[in-house]
Formats: sequence, structure tokens, C-alpha cells
Amino acid sequence: MIKIYTEDSYEQSLIELFQNLGYNYYYGPDIERNYINPLFMWDLENLYSINSGESRIAIENAINSIQDFGIGSLVNKNEKFMDYLQNGIAVNYWENGEEKSTLIKLVDWENPENNSFTIINQWTIEEKEIKRPDMVVFLNGFPIVVIELKSPSREDTDVSEAYNQLHRYMYVIPSLFNYNAFCVMSDMAESRAGTITAPEDRFMEWKSTDGSYESTKFADFNTFFNGIFEQTRFLDILKYFTLFSSDAETSIKIMGAYHQYFAVNKAVQSTLKAIGSNGKAGVFWHTQGSGKSLSMVFYVKKLIKELKSPTFVVITDRNDLDQQLYEQFTKCSDFLRQTPIQATSRKHLTELLNNRQANGIFFTTMQKFEESTDILTDRKDVIVISDEAHRSQYGLEEKVDPKTGEIKIGAARRIRNALPNATYIGFTGTPISRIDKSTREVFGDYIDIYDMTQSVEDGATVPLSYESRVAKIHLDESVLKQIDEEYDKLAEEAEDYDIWRSKHELSKMESLLGAPEIIDDICRDIIYHYEENRQYELTGKAMIVGYSRDIAIKMYKKILELRPEWEEKVKVVMSGSNKDPKEWNEIIGDKSYKKQLENKFKDDEDPMKIAIVVDMWLTGFDVPSLATMYVFKPMKGHNLMQAIARVNRVFKGKEGGLIVDYIGIASALRKAMSEYTDRDNKNYGEMDVEKVAYPKFKEKLEICRDLFHGYDYSKFFGDSNLERSNVISGGVNFFEHPRMEEDKKEYIKQSLMLKQALSLCRSVAKEKERFEAAFFEAVRSVLVKLNSDRKLSFKEINDRISELLKQSIKSDGVISIIDVGVKVSLFDPDFLDKVVKMRENNLAIKILEKLLNDQVNVYKRTNLVKSEEFSQMLKNTMDKYIKGNISNEEVIQELIKIAELIKNAHHEGDDLGLTEEELAFYNAIALPENIHDFYDDETLVLITQELTEALRANRTIDWQKKESARAKMRMIVKKLLKKYDYPPKEMAGALEKVIAQCELWVDEVA
Repeated sequence: MIKIYTEDSYEQSLIELFQNLGYNYYYGPDIERNYINPLFMWDLENLYSINSGESRIAIENAINSIQDFGIGSLVNKNEKFMDYLQNGIAVNYWENGEEKSTLIKLVDWENPENNSFTIINQWTIEEKEIKRPDMVVFLNGFPIVVIELKSPSREDTDVSEAYNQLHRYMYVIPSLFNYNAFCVMSDMAESRAGTITAPEDRFMEWKSTDGSYESTKFADFNTFFNGIFEQTRFLDILKYFTLFSSDAETSIKIMGAYHQYFAVNKAVQSTLKAIGSNGKAGVFWHTQGSGKSLSMVFYVKKLIKELKSPTFVVITDRNDLDQQLYEQFTKCSDFLRQTPIQATSRKHLTELLNNRQANGIFFTTMQKFEESTDILTDRKDVIVISDEAHRSQYGLEEKVDPKTGEIKIGAARRIRNALPNATYIGFTGTPISRIDKSTREVFGDYIDIYDMTQSVEDGATVPLSYESRVAKIHLDESVLKQIDEEYDKLAEEAEDYDIWRSKHELSKMESLLGAPEIIDDICRDIIYHYEENRQYELTGKAMIVGYSRDIAIKMYKKILELRPEWEEKVKVVMSGSNKDPKEWNEIIGDKSYKKQLENKFKDDEDPMKIAIVVDMWLTGFDVPSLATMYVFKPMKGHNLMQAIARVNRVFKGKEGGLIVDYIGIASALRKAMSEYTDRDNKNYGEMDVEKVAYPKFKEKLEICRDLFHGYDYSKFFGDSNLERSNVISGGVNFFEHPRMEEDKKEYIKQSLMLKQALSLCRSVAKEKERFEAAFFEAVRSVLVKLNSDRKLSFKEINDRISELLKQSIKSDGVISIIDVGVKVSLFDPDFLDKVVKMRENNLAIKILEKLLNDQVNVYKRTNLVKSEEFSQMLKNTMDKYIKGNISNEEVIQELIKIAELIKNAHHEGDDLGLTEEELAFYNAIALPENIHDFYDDETLVLITQELTEALRANRTIDWQKKESARAKMRMIVKKLLKKYDYPPKEMAGALEKVIAQCELWVDEVA
């Protein structure tokens, strides 16, 4: 007999893995405890040894505080506990008539071996409901990690179901999650970790145990659990890589990803080495969107501990970048245990550095180093963190103006002169140019490289695609070439005169590009492209990058002229100037208005969908659902890559970000990509949708056509909604035939990939191809819902298909795929009549089978006898149908008969005066074929009622998990039945069925 590898088997293998890591193991139901308390009190005693020099009274006060968080949300309580966990808990206590205070540690961070690490499975909690998570990891008695498992062998469950289960637990047993550092969901094939505030797509894999990216494409569960839960690393993650990012409105809990963990620790070691040598800690290159700002926060936190209170100077090259980075650090002030400060001037920065000899996180821009050449401080424990370390910003050389003889000092040299003994580290989201020696001179070599390929493989970012629309706006190629040449001069480091001349030339270009006919062309095309292709993509968020401030305003006005109803939909975000025309002020607004626009654009439900920008929001600005960027501004190198990375953030259902080019950035894009890693160049060097996404779309379209071989769906392309409805229903019917089972699975997979590919190349796909793809997606949507575990909602299917077709083919009116009302009941005669009359027999059979299965599953939880009876009837009927022994019409009639029997079974207890709960016991007791030869109904009912009452009176939590309690339950059952001489000797097997029903009842109640 083949043994199936079940969820329980997987659970046991993980228990063994944790034991190999040195964790203690206990089986939850074996522990005598108060089920209301989620703490493991045995291990909590470890706090006395960790705090051996402290008063027992102080430790007891700390333990009491930890168990009473007062009033507040789960997130508030969890944030408070994480502070206690990472920093200890301050307590006041009275001893010998004297009030004292001390700090009680919950963890010995310095000596991992002094802590108690425990794994417990089936840990029951009684709160709003009684729940039993699969596994809980305890640290010194605190339930730090909740692990929810799904069966590796069941196709109908996956980690998404585990995610839903975890959030259900947070609602019904929230006290367990007061102490939660993070959660894990795993079905063996896929294992992910995330915090209590993380959406499902931010639960991340852990793909390494040593910081290597060599074999991380497919991470196994061994790597995941060993990678996170090795005891020393586990403590490191809890202390230095788990934080709350909080402001006045929201508090988000973040757990560092594996690439951040290993890279930050490398950076810390590199910094410690540099302090004692040349002051060059190196360059930290992690591709845009992979959490660079948070990596800086983790780095600072870890170095504070290693260097015993160093001072950090964080330098950016623009005020808006300085503000964004400062705000991120400010949100993490509690984690860092200090509040960052923005220097308002060089004098202010000097005061900040000289007025203290320890601590401090100071933010400044490069411009402040141009104000003087004085030394700011000669301290050796100053760490300079440079955001986006590139040659154009960090020249070390001095230059002499040939006309005036004036010596001009490079930016990096000025910073070095001001902070001569500091240690320098560069953080960047784009690679340093191969010809850029200056950056390496300042910072040293790469510490860690996390490239675009790895980021996409890990799900940290999504890939980018490119579409050129230059030809659509009739822009002269010679003009584009001239812009390209002039922008080259301006973008690279150049002499003052050349920059002045280039700007002069570019101003002439601006008047050409800002011409009314060009603005009219580009705005009409953006509106067309957006409405036809991107309006319904995710949340519809899009960004337009304007050539200049003046052109951005012109585009805004033109768009509103063409679409006056878009007043709330489109806004301009750019810096203002005292010289701006008065009418601009109303459009641009002040600082608080820009913040308001930022909040609106980040809100997926807000009517603001399109932001027109020039420079602002092009770096360090994250809106995960943003999927489209329209570019009408020449950009080069890292500036270009930083800008387009605004659309590479992860969002549920996001296939990739689309860059729509109106200025001719293709060559700049290829040149910028040439600086990336070899595998990035191989995988993403070509982003053109016509060369990548469109061929993939056509390939999947052809596969779906082949899978539909034998079914004529040509009428879908007509004008009738009714015909389309019938064709879609027929397509579903086609795949629901028993012989199509394997093809159906393949079709669902391939049609999903078709939909994803189309999301990027909709504007280049031909109309007939889009219509055909709409048909394939409509059929897929119905098949997925018909074959899912979710309750079948025909209204949901109909609404989804109607919306889909309206978007794809401008269809009007409601498309009814399945002609039924909002509420569907298997026992509704009108509904059954509609199903019988359906032309698509396979679809009718599938609907009936699914609804019957739903009813049988209800019985499986409560009534053993009836569930077995109906399950066998359903199986026999479907077996005959699959083998071709009965026709479609006959199987439909048999399924309707089963529905009638289930309907009648609900009322069987009425005549006997039994509840549904009691009826389940009655069915088990009255099951033997000739039982009425020995007992009348009155006696059987009496046995049933006494049995139900006895079980209810003796039930305790977890008794279905404790063998001793189960044995007691069996003894109660046998004793009661013996009183009535049940079962007769001729029916000895009947007892086992009754006990099985009792155990089922116990499990369901629990």
C-alpha cells in the first residue's frame, strides 16, 4: 500500500529538522496548561536565569507586564512587545521598603546558548474561538513564530490558503500574535515568511544559508527553515532585521529579506575593516525596488551595536531625496533608538557633529559641502553613507578654470576634506559605470551585488518592458538625435561653459518640443493608449514624465481640455519657483499639497490615477500598483534606470511594469543596461514589448487555440452578447468533459500566461488577437471558479465576465454565462430545472457535482454515516459517467436524485424529535441492517439523547488530541451503550461506527 505524504507527515519532518537545530520539542496536547494563555510558562522560567543578577520581584513584575498590554490594536500590542523583546522591559518595584528600577532582558542576545528554543505542534488557544495552529516556535516561552502548513500531496490547497488561515487566527486568537515576530506558511514546495501586517505578496522566501545567490532560483524548505531558524541567525534576524516603520497614520511591520540580511552583515564587516585601514567600506549595489533604504536602516542599527554609538552622516544629492530618506529613517526611530536630524545648513551640520561625541544620524545634501572647505570634525567613528554613489556626484579631482585660474574642487574631495577620518560606504540601486574609477576611489569595491535577475526571481521586483510610441507623435528624427547629443553633454560631468552652451541649446529644443502641435499629438496618444490599454491594468495608476516644468503644465492643460472630466484623475507634481506664473501656483500647490497628492497617489482606491512629473517622484518613491510610465524626457544611465524603476514594484497580479517612450530613450536604455551583470543583460537587456512580450503572447495564443481544437468559437467575434454568452458557456462545457481533464489543467495554466503577456503588449496586439484572448480568459475565469474550493457564486462569475468583455471588446450590457440568480440553492426546484435545461451538459454536470460535493463536505464534518452514504453515491454515479456507462442526461438525473435525498435527510430528525447533532448519533446507532429487530425507535432515540448529553458534559479542550482523553471518551460511550445491551452480539462492528461518530463530533466541536 502506497502511503501518501500528508500534512502530518510534513509536520513531523519539520519537527525533526528543528530538533536537529537544537530546539526542544513538545506535543501541545500533552502539556497541562491554561488554554487562554498563549505563553509557554515552562520556558518563561528561563527569564530568571537570563536575569540572574536581578531581583525576582522585578522579573515577576516584568512577566506580569508582558501578559497585560491593556487596550489597543493587535499591531499596537505587537509593536510594544517587539520593543520589549529587542531592548528589554523597564520595571519599577519595591524591595525592602525602597522603590527601585531596572531593565529586565527577555532574550540573552550575546549568548545564544543561554536562551530556550522550543518547537511545539498543535498548540491550542482559546479566545473568540478555539484554534490550534500547526506549529509554534517559542523563544524563552514567547510564541515568536506561528507556522501554518498545507499538505504537500493535495493539489487543492497551497500556501495562499495558509495565508488566509493565519489571518483568520489573528482575528479569532489575537493574543497569540501579540508576541509574534513573523509568520511562516509552507506546503513543502513553497515556504514564505512575513509579518502580521504583510500582504500575501510580501511574504518572502529565504533562499540562502550563507549569503550566496548561486542556487536560489528554486529554494527548498530545508534552505528556508535552516536559513532562518539556525539559532544564532534567528536571534540576529529578531534583533536587527525586524522593525516597525511607523508614522502618524500607519504602522507597518517589516522583516528583512534574505538578501538584505546577508548583504548588511557583509557591509558591517567591511566597515569595521575599513575603519582600521583606508576608510573605504565599499559599494552596496542592490537593484532598485529591492529595499535599499531599509537596508541602510538595518546597517545603521547593526553598526550602532558593533561600534558602541558611532555617528552617521547620510548624504544625498537632491533635497527631495534627502527628505524621502530622512522620512524613512524617522519612521524607524523607535527601532534605531534615536531620532534622525536633517541639517539645515553647513553651520548646522558642524554644530550637530561637534556638540556630541557619540550617536547621531544626520542627513544632509552635497550642496552643503560647497559652502566652505573647513573641517567639520576629525572624529574616527563617523560613518558617511552616500545614497546613489556615482561619478557625476563624487569627483575627487581638482580642476583649474583656464580663463580665471580658479581651482575648483570635486564634490568627493570636499566631503573628504570636511570629514578626513570618516569611513565611507556607498549605497546604489544601479551599477557603477565600468569606466567610473572615481566612485571606487572614494568607496572601494562592491560589497554585495543583488541584481535585477535575482530580484525578479525572488519576487522582490517585477520585470520592465518597453514600448516606443515616438512615431505616433510625428517627432522629427533629427530633432531626437540633436536632443540626444546635447543631453549627453549635459548629463555627463563637463566644463561649465559646455554645460551653459548645452542648456542654451536644450532651451531651444524645449520650445520645439513644447510646440502646441507636439503637445496635442502626445496628449491625444497618451489618452488613447491609457484608455485602450492601461486604464484597467491593476488600479490604473500611471505616471507621465514631462520634458520640463513648462511642458508638464502644458500637457496637464491639454489633457484636461481633451478630458475635462479627468480633473480629479490627473495632477501635476513638481517643484515650484518664485518666478512661476501665478496660475501655476494653483496647479503645483505648496509642500502640504504635494504631501496630500502623494497620499492620494499611494491610495489604490483614490480617483487620482495619473501623475505628471518632471524630477520629483522619479527616485525613492514607491507606489506598488503603479504599472505604467509615459516618458517624454531624455534620461541617461543611472538617472534613467532609477526613474523607470518606479514601475517595478511588486503588486498582486502585476506581470511587469511598462515604459511607454515618446522621446527615443531606447538607445540610452540599452547603454544603461550594458553596465548591469551579464545575466541581467541576457535576461533584461532587451525590454521591447514587440520583441519580448508580444512573441510570448502569440506563442500562448497558439497553444490555447490548439487546446481548443475541435470546438468552434467563431461566433464569439460577432455582435451579439447572447451569442458570446453561449460560446463562452460552450467553451467551458468543452473542457468539462471527463476525457479533457488533463487538457483542462494545461489550458488553465497556459491561458493565465496568455493574460499576463497581454497585459504588457495590449497596444501592439491586433484587434482580433485581443478579442480571442478575451474569449480564452473568459473561459479560464469560469473554469477556475468551477474547479476551486470556494463556494460557487454564479453572480460573481457573470459579473467578472461582463466586466472582462466590456474592457476587451467594448461590449454593452450584462453577459450572463450561467443564467441563474444571485442566490443559488441545490434544493431550489427552479434552479434544478434551469440546470436540466442547459444545453451544455458537461457544464451542468460539473455544477451539480460541485454543489453536491459542498453538501457532502458539510456532512463530513458532522454526520459520519450520511457523509459516507452520500459520498459513495456521488462517487458511483461519477464513476459510471466517466467510464461512459451512462449518458449525460442520465447522470444529470442521478445527481438530482442525490440532491433530493440530501434535502430529505436534513428533515429526518424532525419526526424523531432529534436535533441535527443528535440525528448524526442516531444514524450511527441505527446503522446495522437488522437493528430494529432488537430495539424500537423510542429506545434508539433515548440512547442517542443520553449519549449526546454524556459527551457534551465530559468534553474538555484538546481531548481529541490526547490519547488518555480519547480513551476516557470511549469508556463513557461503551458504559452507556452497555446499559442498553448495545450492540447485540451479532453486530459487534456497530460499536466502532458509533465511536467513530463520537470522535468526529469531538473534533468538529473543538
